[in-house]
Amino acid sequence: MDIYTQYKYEKKWTKTSEKDALRIIEEEMPETDASGTLMYILGEIAKGKTVTLAECRFKDSI
Repeated sequence: MDIYTQYKYEKKWTKTSEKDALRIIEEEMPETDASGTLMYILGEIAKGKTVTLAECRFKDSI
């Protein structure tokens, strides 16, 4: 599965590795469990949904 991210101020979606997605989650929501949040995001984007976390959105395909 591919992960694509887009900050609210960006127009393009960017392909992101799981390592970078973890870093983004830690930056956006430092008080949460980043790996648990990533597992939730991966589960939701696998269903075709777009997940918004603070200023960043995640989805599976462009």
